[in-house]
Amino acid sequence: MALGKGAKKTAFPLRFSGKMSPVRVTDMRWGWVRKNLLLIFTFSGVLFGVGLGLGLRAAGPDSTTVLLISYPGELFIRMLKLMILPLIIASLISGSASLNAKMNGRIVVKTVLYFMATSLLNAILGVLLAIAIHPGSPLAKEALTSELTSVAGPSSTVNILDGFLDLGRNIFPENLFQASFQQVHTVYNEQSVVHHNMTGTGEAEQITELVRTVKYRAGTNTLGIIVFCLVFGTILGSLGKKGAVVVDFFTVIDAVILKIVTGIMWLSPVGVASVIMSKILIVENLSTVMSNLGLFIVTVVVGVLIYQWLLQNLIYFLCTRRNPLSFYINLLEPWVTSFATASTAATLPITFRCMNDKCGVDPRISRFVLPIGATVNMDGTALFVSVGTVFIAQMNEISLGVGEYATIVVTATAASVASASVPSAALVLIVIVLTAVNLPATDVSLLFTIDWLVDRFRTTNNMLGDCYTAAIVEHWSQKELQAMDAENSTETNPNDVEKAADLTPLVTRLHDTDPDPVPHDLPVLLKGTDNGKLMAGNEIHVEVEVNQKDTTTTKM
Repeated sequence: MALGKGAKKTAFPLRFSGKMSPVRVTDMRWGWVRKNLLLIFTFSGVLFGVGLGLGLRAAGPDSTTVLLISYPGELFIRMLKLMILPLIIASLISGSASLNAKMNGRIVVKTVLYFMATSLLNAILGVLLAIAIHPGSPLAKEALTSELTSVAGPSSTVNILDGFLDLGRNIFPENLFQASFQQVHTVYNEQSVVHHNMTGTGEAEQITELVRTVKYRAGTNTLGIIVFCLVFGTILGSLGKKGAVVVDFFTVIDAVILKIVTGIMWLSPVGVASVIMSKILIVENLSTVMSNLGLFIVTVVVGVLIYQWLLQNLIYFLCTRRNPLSFYINLLEPWVTSFATASTAATLPITFRCMNDKCGVDPRISRFVLPIGATVNMDGTALFVSVGTVFIAQMNEISLGVGEYATIVVTATAASVASASVPSAALVLIVIVLTAVNLPATDVSLLFTIDWLVDRFRTTNNMLGDCYTAAIVEHWSQKELQAMDAENSTETNPNDVEKAADLTPLVTRLHDTDPDPVPHDLPVLLKGTDNGKLMAGNEIHVEVEVNQKDTTTTKM
C-alpha cells in the first residue's frame, strides 16, 4: 500500500518489517511498570533492608537505634493484623452465604484433603533432601554449643495427642468474644503428690508429678471463628430473601476492608525494609550461625523452591490445564509480603486482593479457602520439621531406618495440621517428632538462631499453598458453581416475567391505522377469571371502559 502524497516516510518506520512500533513497545513497558509499581517498590524494600541491615551491623548500633529502625515495620505489621479478624468474618460469611450447604461441605472436604496431601508431600521432600544433602555434622554441633549462648527451647512434654485435643477445643470455643483474643492450649505443671507405701510400713513419700492443665493464652482463636462463620453464613444463605440484607452488609464490609488494605500496602516498601533490617541487626554471632548452619538453611530453601517452582506448578497444570507461570507471577506481591512478615495470617488481606483482582479466582471459593488455609495449611512447616529432625539425628550421629523415616513423615504431617498459629510453632512441632523417634529434644534450641530466616521461606510456601489450593478447588467445583448460577438465574426469570405481566394492560387499543375504531360499551372476550361468572370455554364477559380514541393521531 503506497503512502499518500505529502506523507512523511518516518510516519510508519516499521510498517513493513513485521515489528511493533518503538513508541508502542515503550508504552507497553511503562504500562507494565505502572501496573506493578507497588510490587517493584516492595521488592526494592526487601533488597534495601538486607543491604542496609548488613551495612549497619559493622557500626554496632545500640538498642535504642535498633528500636527506632524496627518501629515503622512494627506499625506496618500491626495495621495488617488489625485487618485480619474483620476480613475473615466478612469474607467467610458472605462467601458461605453465596453457596448452599451441600456446596460448602464439598469445598471444605476438598480443601482439607488437598492440604493434608500437600503437607505429606512436603514432609517426604524434606526427608529426601536431608538424606541427600546431609546438612548435620557433629563438628557443627560442637561449634554452636561452645560459641552460642544457650536458648531455652520448647518443653519436651508436649505431644501430638495434646495438639489434636487442643485443636478440637479451639474448633468449638465456649465464648466467641474470648476466641477473638485467646486460644486454648495444654500445659504441664509440676505438682507434689503424697505417695503412700503399700508394703505395710505405713510410710509416705512426697513425689513430684507433671499434671496436664488446659489454659488460655494470648492469641486469636482463628480456627474457632472460622468454624462459627462457616456455619453462620451457610444458615444465613439458606434463609433466602430474609437474610439478603445481612449478606449484603457483610459483603460491603469485605469490600471496605479490601479498600483499606490497598491503602496500607503503599506503606509496604518502608515497612518491609524496616522489618528485615531489625531482624538482621538483632541476630548475635551471625557469621558463626551462617557458617555452621548454612547447609541446613540451604537444604530448607532448596526444598521450598523445588516445591514452589516444580511440584506445585506441575500439580496446578495437571489439575487445571492452565499456565502456572502467569498464576505464580500474579502472586509475587503477597510472596514478598509473607517473606517480610513471616506470617500467612498477616499477609491474608494482600492475598485476598491479588486472588480477586489479578488471578481471577471466584471470590466464592477464595473467601472460603484462604482463611482456612491460613490456619490449617502448613506445607512449609512440614518440610522444615522433617529436615530439622533428620538434621538433629545427623548431628548426634544417630542412624535412622526406614521405619523411623516413615514415622517422621507421618508425625510431621499430623503435627503440622494440629499445630496452632503461634510464633515458633515449627520448633514445638520438631520436639513432638523428635520424641516420637527417640531423638534428643534439647538440640532444638540450636535452631532458634536461624528460625527468623528460615521461617520467612517456609511462610511463602504456606501462603502459595493456600492460593494454589483455592485455584484448584475452584476448577474442581466448576460444575457445582455453574449449576448454582443456572439455578439462581431460573429463580430470577420467573419474577421478571411476573413483573412484566403485572405491568401489561389487560386490554390494548388497536393501532391507529385500524379504520374501525373500538366502540364504547362493547363486551370484550377475555381468557381468565374476574368478578364475572365463568362461561363456556372458560370465557367470561367483562365490561371494559375504553377511552374515546383520538382520531387525529398522527400515523407512525
